[in-house]
Amino acid sequence: MELKVAIQGIKGSNHHQVATDFFGERIELLECNSFDAVIDSLLIGAADKGIMAIENSIAGSIIPNYNLVYHNNIHVIGEHYLNIHHNLMVLKGRTFDDIQEVHSHPMALLQCKEFFKAHPQIKLVESVDTAETAKRINEDKLEHIAAIAPKMAAELYDLEIIADNIQTIVNNSTRFIILKKQNKVLPEEEINKASLRFITDHKRGSLATVLNVMSDCNMNLTKIQSLPVIETPWKYAFFVDVTFDKYKHFAKTKSLMQIMAEDFKVLGEYKNALL
Repeated sequence: MELKVAIQGIKGSNHHQVATDFFGERIELLECNSFDAVIDSLLIGAADKGIMAIENSIAGSIIPNYNLVYHNNIHVIGEHYLNIHHNLMVLKGRTFDDIQEVHSHPMALLQCKEFFKAHPQIKLVESVDTAETAKRINEDKLEHIAAIAPKMAAELYDLEIIADNIQTIVNNSTRFIILKKQNKVLPEEEINKASLRFITDHKRGSLATVLNVMSDCNMNLTKIQSLPVIETPWKYAFFVDVTFDKYKHFAKTKSLMQIMAEDFKVLGEYKNALL
């Protein structure tokens, strides 16, 4: 039976690319129109695994997704980094002069803004997904609309790329997390990264003390993100990623964090994709 993988977006999107990179071609793709729908598909058992963008090297963190994972008790079991290439594509036979509008996800439009400054006659229109516009151009034979989308979308929807890598910053990478209802799918000797959430009290130096303990336990802090605790005004939760060489060091960290921090939770234990 094929693995069922939920993604935000449709076939041809960056999430689809990550799904095939991480799990291979033999998967059943469940297309979701939002990140909430990805989580829901895991909760009801419609999907075995989920894929969610969590941060971009240019735009930063996708903050609501941290709370989505935490509040729904979903676990991070892996990660994948994808170099983002934005390509301008049209119906085959159309040219740049035919374009009146370019449709794509707001983030894609933002990351290609400099390219379109030289073409002020083209209207930029936000859509729900990069690949969705590519699919619509093909189905409705839209002669005057172009899409910004991954190369995979041009191949799937039989479009022609008339300008490739139009993003302003060439080194544009997005980190995706792989999700499941259960935590830790790897043996301890293969685990060298973890995602954590905790709250500290209001005492001066509380966060610094926690971070020093992590350092003393040989944890390498690779990410820290603070988010307000909605139920308690002016209180903040910290989402932290750490890497480590030995699981026993992380096990010690967990023991100490359970004593020192409030509402401490391990969101996932997995393999560092950058090694």
